[in-house]
Amino acid sequence: MTFSSTTNRHLTLNTNAKMPTIGLGTWNAAKDKVGEAVRYAIEEAGYRHLDCATVYENEKEIGESLANIFKGGELGREEIFITSKLWNTEHAKENVVKACRQTLRDLKLDYLDLYLMHFGIAIIPGKGSWEPLDENGYVITEKIPLWETWQAMEELVRMGLVKAIGVANFTAPMLLDLLSYAKINPAVNQIELHPYLQQEALVQFCQYKNIAVTAYSPLGTPGGLGEKDPILLKDKTIGEIAQKHQKSPAHILLRWAIQRNTIVIPKSTTPARIKENISIFDFELSEEEVETIKTLDRKHRFVNPEDWWKIPYF
Repeated sequence: MTFSSTTNRHLTLNTNAKMPTIGLGTWNAAKDKVGEAVRYAIEEAGYRHLDCATVYENEKEIGESLANIFKGGELGREEIFITSKLWNTEHAKENVVKACRQTLRDLKLDYLDLYLMHFGIAIIPGKGSWEPLDENGYVITEKIPLWETWQAMEELVRMGLVKAIGVANFTAPMLLDLLSYAKINPAVNQIELHPYLQQEALVQFCQYKNIAVTAYSPLGTPGGLGEKDPILLKDKTIGEIAQKHQKSPAHILLRWAIQRNTIVIPKSTTPARIKENISIFDFELSEEEVETIKTLDRKHRFVNPEDWWKIPYF
């Protein structure tokens, strides 16, 4: 893994678009707080990248906030990089355009900068749940191959509804399959990444294939920990490095991700945290510190669909 000592505020995608290396995540962001969080992040903290998804069930509230921001006239739509994601129940070819248009209506946008397949698995729709389970607790899948969904994603680009398409939670075999037939290669793979789950080989493979990597849960999902989950923000080694730089543990975790040439999307609805999280461009980690953080890898997933789908996805 090649680490960068530069303060890259953007990564250039395979479409030549520039994607800001830090964005505001909105997973688990409460409906009554997410709008103000988006407003504060963009208007006061300087964020120019927003990560959304249909399944987060808060895109309408985000859309209201975005409409007010753009109506103010100080920022144009083209200045904010906005990502959303296609949920697993909408993988059928006829549903992809419909799902994307609904997201655009909810977000009050004419186009998305990036649209991702949220997972490489098709789930049966129409069961009154995002993730319907059978009587044995297994998620009910649908017989739709990845190529069918990807062809529909490519059509979104041709229609001008999205500028770029990509994937999330894709493993290397899934990517190899997709690359064997894709006419438009994925611009991004969004995966769980942090010092406890570094996935170095997958990150290197994506970057070798000119697929940018976005790191979700870069702080270890502090708002959604399970009983047995370790608390990454309280890691002793991270704390010692933070103290040395007179920074917070969150600063160290996010800076590590940036120097790894990945994109980060930490979630917060607290103004102080939102502002803190983007303040990572005025220092850098040394090679020795990077090597020390490398020893922290536990292969620990905070987000593992096996826990709720009973499918060993990863």
